[in-house]
Amino acid sequence: MDFTFNEEQVALRDVARQACEREVDGAALRAMADDPIGFTDELWQHLVELGWTGMLVAEEHGGAGAGLLETCIVLEQMGRIPMPGPFFSSSVFAALAARALEADDLLPGLADGSRRGTVALAEMGHGDPLSTVRTRVRRRGSDWVASGHKPLVVDGHTAAWIIVVARGEDGVRSFLLDRSGEEASTSSDGSVSLEAVPTLDPTRKGARLVLDEARVVPLGPLGGQAGLWRRVLDDVAVALASELTGVADRALEEATEYAKERVVFDRPVATYQVVKHRLVDMFHALEMSRVGAQYAAWASDADDPAREKAAAMAASYAAEAAVSATGDNIQTHGGVGFTWANDAHFLYKRAKQNEILLGGAGFERQRLAKMLVEAG
Repeated sequence: MDFTFNEEQVALRDVARQACEREVDGAALRAMADDPIGFTDELWQHLVELGWTGMLVAEEHGGAGAGLLETCIVLEQMGRIPMPGPFFSSSVFAALAARALEADDLLPGLADGSRRGTVALAEMGHGDPLSTVRTRVRRRGSDWVASGHKPLVVDGHTAAWIIVVARGEDGVRSFLLDRSGEEASTSSDGSVSLEAVPTLDPTRKGARLVLDEARVVPLGPLGGQAGLWRRVLDDVAVALASELTGVADRALEEATEYAKERVVFDRPVATYQVVKHRLVDMFHALEMSRVGAQYAAWASDADDPAREKAAAMAASYAAEAAVSATGDNIQTHGGVGFTWANDAHFLYKRAKQNEILLGGAGFERQRLAKMLVEAG
């Protein structure tokens, strides 16, 4: 079986790399990291014009109808920056969720970038993100109201709407909270508090969502939706693994270039054996991460029987590889690697935050071990 990219996928990869590097240089990255919004309208509009915001949206809803594999090709190149802004939260996470929930009225706004969305799922705790959900919903007359606390909603403060995952009598369910750009409100519909919070990665913003009898609208099929969300989370994990592959790729590139330029004791650092070994270890981890992420994306698109296992393997390995590679990049740079002027810390922060996002690498390894034991 041939897992190499076809001509269109190679062209997409090349265009994505050129566009990302052109639109976000070091100065722009630092400006957006310091900005509370985290991106510019010009950057977002450029992503819309490229058609990337609608990659996971079907053509009948205004999107490109691309698969997860094509989306992951773009995400890998974004990871090399690392790209700021709500592409992951809106065009990937929210799009996958809305598609799975058959919330077709939300898809056109996602595709054309006019109404960005996000997902409020995990709460306090660790491990399986669905097991942490404590937000409750109940009927109040003909309406549904939700109460709970979501400590980290990726790009929640800039989203027009949020899909809130909560527990009801039937188990885990999905509900729409339409914010339309408002920051907070208190009315007969209850109260909603949404405020930006600091994150480890300043290029990926987050918000805290507190609901108190807030009116929400149910989404998706009746009954428990845990199985539906498992599939969404698998695809999101693969998307993050692809982004982390790009992060590791950029880290290796930076470390190699610096090692060739930096001279110590009249020799380039790259000529010392210990540095050579470090670079080779980084390269090995990168290539294994890339293979795993690409296979997992293909398995999802093909609905292969190994899809779930491939997603867990890719997510756990890519996170470990990226954290290791970005840390080694800092070490290769020495003292300058710790400075704000160097890009190495941005890569490390993206890798470390992704590692623990939505359950993290530890949960994926635990889940993979369970699948292996049960299969045996």
